[in-house]
Amino acid sequence: MGNNHASLDDILAEDMHHWYNKFMRESPSGLITLFELKSILGLQGMNEDANSYVDQVFCTFDMDRDGYIDFVEYIAAISLMLKGEINQKLKWYFKLFDQDGNGKIDKDELETIFTAIQDITRNRDIVPEEIVALIFEKIDVNGEGELTLEEFIEGAKEHPEIMDMLKILMDLTPVLLIIVEGRQK
Repeated sequence: MGNNHASLDDILAEDMHHWYNKFMRESPSGLITLFELKSILGLQGMNEDANSYVDQVFCTFDMDRDGYIDFVEYIAAISLMLKGEINQKLKWYFKLFDQDGNGKIDKDELETIFTAIQDITRNRDIVPEEIVALIFEKIDVNGEGELTLEEFIEGAKEHPEIMDMLKILMDLTPVLLIIVEGRQK
């Protein structure tokens, strides 16, 4: 529903009232649950890794950890995805990748997330094992097999090829377009 050619600039140009109306149309209660998010995005019946990834995305945007995404959290999420600074996006990526919450990311966590993203976006242009190997080869200079937030941000910024792959893998434009245009019936 809506224009299939909406650009991110068009999305950014929309006023807050319009965003609020879209949010309330999808979730009249003013709160989006994890189940509703999956329904809005048409993500039922995913494999376990993809399901886990969507759960993790939801948790990163549920800033007050109350089990719902309210309008403020919704706008913050969209704003981050559309126009967040690179450091903000890298911090968000790291939080998303750090599935066990130990403050470090390892190869298994990255491969799981990248594979899950591909299951959702159907973009299989980059092999998850290859980008993970590249990330750890270039960024994990100590060879510990884990990256801290600081190592991840600095390393990603120092290696344009890693930033380019992260941008491709983490492109949430298709998800945003579903949110903006409404459910495809």
